[in-house]
Amino acid sequence: MIVLYGKPTSINVRKVLWLCAELDLTFTHDPAPAPDLLATLNPNRQVPVLRDDDCVLWESNSICRYLAARQGRADLLPAAAQDRAKVEQWMDWQATDLNSAWRHVFMARVRRHPDFADDARAEASLTHWNQLMGMLDAQLATSNAYVTGSTFTLADIVLGLSTQRWRSTPGSRPALPHVDAWFERLRPRPGFAEHVDNGVA
Repeated sequence: MIVLYGKPTSINVRKVLWLCAELDLTFTHDPAPAPDLLATLNPNRQVPVLRDDDCVLWESNSICRYLAARQGRADLLPAAAQDRAKVEQWMDWQATDLNSAWRHVFMARVRRHPDFADDARAEASLTHWNQLMGMLDAQLATSNAYVTGSTFTLADIVLGLSTQRWRSTPGSRPALPHVDAWFERLRPRPGFAEHVDNGVA
């Protein structure tokens, strides 16, 4: 039995929830695991955590890779080495470069966290975030519909969540027509309305 732990407002939990909808996967969702249970499952004490019988996994992108492979969905995570690497490079870019760029402005302007009250740093964070979203726009200008080509993959899931957060964070954003067109293509996907564009940043 598959159990997913983590609050559905977490961007990383929402990645997994959206993927589960894409996979039409039967699972149990525990949105508020007890702290002692979470500490047992993940030494980082963070969500999401996935338990599939004896297998326990943390790190959202790793969970997404596991579930796609478990269900034999080579369309989402290709089997061919080069095609898979292209999907994974954009997933890793989302988890490292892109997440690092948006953290300060998001925490300042959406979460209103007192540790991020420096507006100059928030604006610098937004500037960097906009630059990286420009890289995504350039990729989408040549990739033929989705992030890595003509097929929807895990790269679109993780970057779709990041893009929804970018669109929801107050501040000046450049016009990115290819990102906008791609985001509209994502709307009909299973789980998109519930787990992505649901009013939660």
